[in-house]
Amino acid sequence: QTTMEEKKKSVQEYYGKVLSSSKDLKTSACTSSARPHPVLLKIFSKIPTEVTSKFYGCGSPLPLGIDGLRVLDLGSGSGRDCYAAAALVGEKGSVTGIDMTAEQLKVSREHAEKYCKETLGYAKCNMEFKEGYIEQLSDAGIQESSFDIVISNCVINLSPDKPSVLREVYRALAPGGEFYFSDVYCDRRLPKSVQDNEILWGECIGGALYTADFVRYARAAGFADPRVLSASPVAVSDPALRALLGEARFYSITYRLFKLPGLLEDACEDYGQAVVYLGGMPGSESAYQLDQGHRFEKGRMSLVCGNTAAMLGEQGLSWLRRHFRVLGDRSV
Repeated sequence: QTTMEEKKKSVQEYYGKVLSSSKDLKTSACTSSARPHPVLLKIFSKIPTEVTSKFYGCGSPLPLGIDGLRVLDLGSGSGRDCYAAAALVGEKGSVTGIDMTAEQLKVSREHAEKYCKETLGYAKCNMEFKEGYIEQLSDAGIQESSFDIVISNCVINLSPDKPSVLREVYRALAPGGEFYFSDVYCDRRLPKSVQDNEILWGECIGGALYTADFVRYARAAGFADPRVLSASPVAVSDPALRALLGEARFYSITYRLFKLPGLLEDACEDYGQAVVYLGGMPGSESAYQLDQGHRFEKGRMSLVCGNTAAMLGEQGLSWLRRHFRVLGDRSV
């Protein structure tokens, strides 16, 4: 049986030495499945080539409208999402990446200063990269309630201790903050033979959580109402790997987990509340997509449950509060 430390070392070896670029991957799990938003595509085109070529991720977990906010990227790798976030938060915002792979950190740090000052035109670099483990953020100097947004791109499945990651993210987020991230999930629990396969683990397949188990872990960490923003199937084309996996099916899912202490319930309750999207968010000028079931048109009042009202700014707590007007409260 593979220990947690052995799995961490295996991942470090795979992403630091075995893979030279995303073209070396054996599945589509660690590459983006859906086309990113045009706003992000424009930003990606200006990021240094070495940073983008060594990028491994299963989505584009970068919320728009985050100017001035503090962003933490778990498993930042070569830094592509950090570089994009640096552009999105503007000169008054900040971005911190944390990764355990020295080779990837070297790439992310090498271009940061020049990118921020010359490409973005900032007076100083608003990015920093820390070496550490996502299960132990405090050991890397990540303080409690110090970030507004935490992002992660196909990394949590690589962790051998996923509940610890979720607890650490909840601790690092400020009240009203959000964990906005993409990862690979499975439609069932995977056997040990699959979990202990180094290639499948490194390809983001062996560590894929059963979706229902993920929701249980998220709620236990304090994220009472996990929301799915998007989901798409992951292809495993390698015949040998497919044979090992049997009928298991995998999906790249972007989840949104809000830290709203005292405001989120374990079920959606109707208090007669409504919200109005104010517009003005870059890339969502006419409508805003909160999750798969909630799309809000600018200027149009929409009835919502208490949890959704909280996510959009009830009591002025959520980071989305500046983009929405919440009508009504929970008085009965």
